[in-house]
Amino acid sequence: MPHSYPALSAEQKKELSDIALRIVAPGKGILAADESVGSMAKRLSQIGVENTEENRRLYRQVLFSADDRVKKCIGGVIFFHETLYQKDDNGVPFVRTIQDKGIVVGIKVDKGVVPLAGTDGETTTQGLDGLSERCAQYKKDGADFAKWRCVLKISERTPSALAILENANVLARYA
Repeated sequence: MPHSYPALSAEQKKELSDIALRIVAPGKGILAADESVGSMAKRLSQIGVENTEENRRLYRQVLFSADDRVKKCIGGVIFFHETLYQKDDNGVPFVRTIQDKGIVVGIKVDKGVVPLAGTDGETTTQGLDGLSERCAQYKKDGADFAKWRCVLKISERTPSALAILENANVLARYA
């Protein structure tokens, strides 16, 4: 079934190319700072810190307030939804803090993994519903690239053909 989306304009193609080249410039990589609330709970509990939005903000502030030397080795930073709208102690949005260093802001757009029925504990990724609208809003709010994650369980019996097919379909629909 053909999609109904218009082809990218020359300007959009150039923008995407420029973003990709900035992210993967020689010597640069991506900082994944897109920990979910649950992942942050594990991280913070290990150091005896309560998992509150304020403590998560403070943790991210430490990451993002590193001096400008980081721009030599980080091309992009992936944000979690909450992070995209947080600010530092001076009221400066984290998005601007990162952009001011010449680093590209990205956003995690999947909604996590869920069990895949009929498999041995395998998963698929959710979040395709409303994805187009979320991406449009995230772009307006400063994100220039997106991350989507699928997880395959690796063992002697997995991944199953079903898990491979389902996750490939989800990735294709995301793309």
